[in-house]
Amino acid sequence: MNLLVIGVSHRTAPVDILERLAVSPPDLPKVLARLLGQAYVREAVLLSTCNRVEVYAVVSGFHGGLNDVVSVLAGHSGLASGELATHAYVHYEADAVRHAYRVAAGLDSMVVGEAQVLGQLRDAYQLATEQEAVGRLLHELMQQALRVGKRAHAETGIDRAGQSVVTAALDVATTHLGGAPLAGRSAVVVGAGAMGSLAVAALERRGARPLTVANRSLDRAQRLAAWYGATAVPLADLDAQLSTVDIAVFAAAAETGVLSREAVAAALRQRPGLPQQRPDLPPDPGLPQHPGPSGPLVILDLAIPRNVDPAAADLPGVVLIDIEQIGAQLSEQPAAGDVAAADHIVADEVEAFLTWLRGTDVAPAVAALRARAEEVVAVELRRLAHRRPDLSEDQRGEIAHTVRRVVQRLLHSPTVRVRELAAGPDGERYADLLRTLFDLEVPREVRPEDVPDLGEARL
Repeated sequence: MNLLVIGVSHRTAPVDILERLAVSPPDLPKVLARLLGQAYVREAVLLSTCNRVEVYAVVSGFHGGLNDVVSVLAGHSGLASGELATHAYVHYEADAVRHAYRVAAGLDSMVVGEAQVLGQLRDAYQLATEQEAVGRLLHELMQQALRVGKRAHAETGIDRAGQSVVTAALDVATTHLGGAPLAGRSAVVVGAGAMGSLAVAALERRGARPLTVANRSLDRAQRLAAWYGATAVPLADLDAQLSTVDIAVFAAAAETGVLSREAVAAALRQRPGLPQQRPDLPPDPGLPQHPGPSGPLVILDLAIPRNVDPAAADLPGVVLIDIEQIGAQLSEQPAAGDVAAADHIVADEVEAFLTWLRGTDVAPAVAALRARAEEVVAVELRRLAHRRPDLSEDQRGEIAHTVRRVVQRLLHSPTVRVRELAAGPDGERYADLLRTLFDLEVPREVRPEDVPDLGEARL
């Protein structure tokens, strides 16, 4: 079995590609099922966030597994496989482990060191487990990735700045509101999921008032609003909210749909004091052209796919900022020393995982060798029974016990040594060598009972 990661992120693709690839929560089980239905895919975890879509897979062959995963992602997104390939990255075996650990630690995030991705990876792993898409190898990879992410945050200062995509977005919003603090600014957050919750919390910390949460499920909006002294409204009331607030943060799931340019324009017409039209745009006769005290309507679209029609950015009195713009305007990042320390943790942990992984390669061969020895012993004991029928049951039992002890003692040292050698550099050769020397028929599928715990591999 081979570990494979295929993904597209903010580093490799524009927002329009990311939003086509994004998998909404209701669609995640269906896409996982398609992945597991492919010929070469044995296990899969699918991570879809605001700035990345990645498949972590255990495959029976590199090229076949790569083609299978690309085919599923292309079919879901409507992208041609060739177009998808131009934006995708592929990590295999050691590089796949390293990438998983860097993602969990926040080292590959748009905002380096942010902790939100750790929860997103945990959710993706949990869903894949519920869908029975995770076997022993991905179970260990995900468990260790989550532990490494926690360790990197606990032992380094990569998250000292406390930045996330949400806080970075609010920093950008502040610049468009004249640099003044957000205290006293009214805001509405669309979406009550993880990103929406972060947005409400960040706005509350900055003193934004009043706060409103709009969500398709009013019950969920009410639960979130209660934590922060906000008001909950159904999504149907969003237009009325947009006409009264300074900031609108969109962080709703993909199935919620897109707010059209026309809907934004209609909300602007109801604003009590619309700001002066932007000087770089021609007059819009459909909007009143008079100044107002509230400044522009700043819309932060943090969702992938986007919740707001990009054409709304052309409306006077609107500042529309999406994930791509936020990434381009990030200013504060962790200190280089903290990033280096986190990378050092990742490097050490990758080597520990590879030691365990090499052990999984040789374990089936060792098990097959012991099974072969037991078969040989059983055959010889049957021959002895035919040649010496005069032996009593006790005598035959004593002989069998002695022969098995001799075989076990002969095999003990070489099998322990081959496990040690397999855990070192180029260790994968020793499993093949064992198969060749003893002409063993070893199944390529790793069975759970053949694989030691990762903790044992570190002893």
